[in-house]
Amino acid sequence: MCGIVGIVGKQAVNQALYDGLTMLQHRGQDAAGIMTVDEHCTLRLRKANGLVRDVFHTRHMHRLAGNVGIGHVRYPTAGSSSSAEAQPFYVNSPFGIAMAHNGNLTNANDVQEHLFQTARRHINTTSDSEILLNVFANELDKNESLTLNEEDVFRTMTAVHRQVRGAYAVVAMILGHGMVAFRDPWGIRPLALGKRDTEDGEEYIVASESVAIDGTGFKYVRDVEPGEAIYITNDGKLYSRQCADKPMHCPCIFEYVYFARPDSFIDGISVYASRVNMGRKLGEKLKRDYADLDIDVVIPIPETSCDIALEIANVMDLPYRQGFVKNRYIGRTFIMPGQTQRRKSVRRKLNAISAEFRGKNVLLVDDSIVRGTTSEQIIEMAREAGAKKVYFASAAPEIRFPNVYGIDMPSANELIGHGREAIEIRDMIKADGLIYQDLDDLIDAVGAENRSIKRFETSVFSGKYVTGDVSQEYLDRLHAARNDVARSERDGSEDANLELHNDND
Repeated sequence: MCGIVGIVGKQAVNQALYDGLTMLQHRGQDAAGIMTVDEHCTLRLRKANGLVRDVFHTRHMHRLAGNVGIGHVRYPTAGSSSSAEAQPFYVNSPFGIAMAHNGNLTNANDVQEHLFQTARRHINTTSDSEILLNVFANELDKNESLTLNEEDVFRTMTAVHRQVRGAYAVVAMILGHGMVAFRDPWGIRPLALGKRDTEDGEEYIVASESVAIDGTGFKYVRDVEPGEAIYITNDGKLYSRQCADKPMHCPCIFEYVYFARPDSFIDGISVYASRVNMGRKLGEKLKRDYADLDIDVVIPIPETSCDIALEIANVMDLPYRQGFVKNRYIGRTFIMPGQTQRRKSVRRKLNAISAEFRGKNVLLVDDSIVRGTTSEQIIEMAREAGAKKVYFASAAPEIRFPNVYGIDMPSANELIGHGREAIEIRDMIKADGLIYQDLDDLIDAVGAENRSIKRFETSVFSGKYVTGDVSQEYLDRLHAARNDVARSERDGSEDANLELHNDND
């Protein structure tokens, strides 16, 4: 998962881009980058591995001059954690194009081969974002004029949609002309538009979540539609058009379960309200089907599940307590590369308040269970703190299948829910009881906030991939790239060469 932001302003945009990225930091902690273009059409770039606050220092911010710019926060999905793959990416022809991308292309290998055979374009990284950039550049290059208008941009976008498959929310700069933002025809990954009025005219922003719009002083306008392209010229004129042949709205439901901030709205849905609804649905299931469980207290595993757990407690008329203290300086363990690092991080991230566990039967609530190792360790911590019995509730159903649309979940055989029933998973994580949310209830909890959305992308639960092009061969390749052994070998070799890549201080 990644976060993107782009601004066309009337004044310097470096600080607003920085602020926007800090508000999207939860979407990627591996690398960060900002690229701006100044009044002389000179690109200014800073990108490196690390958190936003660590990548950008005062000297970097001074260099990032210009009224137009894009930014990106990343964690590795298809590709590696090398700083060479930090975004934005850039190609110099035509015009000079910079791009930041959130998502994952499911036909990246085929597109890369086609690019080389037909356009002699070389891809220098393992990132599918660089492939998408070159597809866009190659199609834009078919306009042989030195000028560029909105018709050229929309023709290019129609051609791009016809070539690439998968999930992509994108912001790109075309030097000397303006900024382009677009979203895949299924609307899997989120993208929102905002603007603000200044004395000099209107300024525009696009970002992965509305919180980055609100927090930078812009006003949320709307979400970018699936398959839509928005072109904003350097002088502030906005054009938009539907460029996909058959768009259909299928936003990723895992955005609401885990990734997005609760103060964001995505596709007209309040993330906070959807999580409250998840808690209500799960609380009703517990009250209806598990009335025999002797639960004394409901305790969330912070932070995503706090709103969910509070609503469960309300429905079940049980006390709600904060039983774990979270160290906010430790990153999100789900998106940390490597099983060893994830294991070490759990106890550094959470510490139990013994008084809330001692002698009690507790219901722990989490947003989801992926590998199960984190859940097992947290249950162990609860027992060490004195809990008599530990029940575990997940606001999401069993995660049985890998994600192919930009969430770096492990390969299928590393998912604890793959091929196992709840009772087996319960025993593996050493819980006294395990309760999962039903998929229909999850869909209804999120969909209740916007009934115009008829379908969500739920492949990690159902195995049904909305793009219709995910074969077993593709999943096998994904397994080879994503399993922890492959990651360890790849990251180890890249660490040795890190100094060669990180040369833009």
